[in-house]
Amino acid sequence: QVQLVESGGGLVQAGGTLRLSCAASGNFFRIAVMGWYRHAPGKQRELVAEITTDKHTNYADSVKGRFTISRENAKNTVYLQMNSLKPEDTAVYYCKVKVYVFRQLTLVQYDTWGQGSQVTVSS
Repeated sequence: QVQLVESGGGLVQAGGTLRLSCAASGNFFRIAVMGWYRHAPGKQRELVAEITTDKHTNYADSVKGRFTISRENAKNTVYLQMNSLKPEDTAVYYCKVKVYVFRQLTLVQYDTWGQGSQVTVSS
């Protein structure tokens, strides 16, 4: 069982900054890709950014140059630094982690999600 605990959401004015954190704990062999998604009212959930174990990153076009994803492998934690926030960034942000676990001596992978963090940007 893997648990993800998110922190760092909140209310901020346009142009402000927030930093999200997501820490994984539990029984797993290793963590692979870690990422952040967001779900705004009336829209589909979308990828914001993701980072591999060797720290290759991928960003949505809408956040390039403003958001930075990073991770601390020793702490099984992923971060999302959000700068120059815009009202259209308002959403619930979820971290997603791909983990490898042993099940009956077989290594399997699956995705697990955090509980979600509300980010609200006022104009």
